[in-house]
Amino acid sequence: MRCSAIVVAGGSGRRFGGHKQFMTLVGESVAARSVAACRAVADEVILVVPADAEMSDHGADRVVVGGSTRSGSVRAGLVAVDPGAEVVVVHDAARPLATDRLFLSVVAELSDEGIDGAIPGLAVTDTIKRVVEVDGRRRAIETLDRTELVAVQTPQAFRRTALVAAHAGAPEATDDGALVEALGGAVVVVAGEEENLKITSPGDLLAASRIVEDRS
Repeated sequence: MRCSAIVVAGGSGRRFGGHKQFMTLVGESVAARSVAACRAVADEVILVVPADAEMSDHGADRVVVGGSTRSGSVRAGLVAVDPGAEVVVVHDAARPLATDRLFLSVVAELSDEGIDGAIPGLAVTDTIKRVVEVDGRRRAIETLDRTELVAVQTPQAFRRTALVAAHAGAPEATDDGALVEALGGAVVVVAGEEENLKITSPGDLLAASRIVEDRS
């Protein structure tokens, strides 16, 4: 199956204090490492960047300007995808440590024609509670069954037709799996990776640097 990858690097980095996706991680930008990781499965890689970013390709085949939201940025990437691609992998630039194994795992699930998407997930080990605000204070009202919960990562792989249909009408979600699920698509979960951390703070960048150095 011909595969295209969209690396979403359109965030403002507000929590980080700057464009974390373009920070240097052991000699390469975070985005460049994420682009390179996609090469394990992708015939082409499209990098989606903020409007105020320098238009460097970071090793991608094409660079496009993203939208004001994550979903909007994925749609900008979809426009640039090769129409002949059967599979589209969506990966967050802020997850530069995903391994070849993880990319191959999500794409392999699409060999089953009944599957529309595959996403990595880690088991939830903490107790998770649902809370509401009552009289200005947060109150726990329900304890969720963590055996039914996973913490979701990227890369996420989808049949291109399913992903395009899921984005029709410009819906919003925190990940693309949610949009495909909303249309009734079959989305399976594969084992995620503990080291596939998402860089959201300077401390995460330091942790990622240690992992890269340990792998070398």
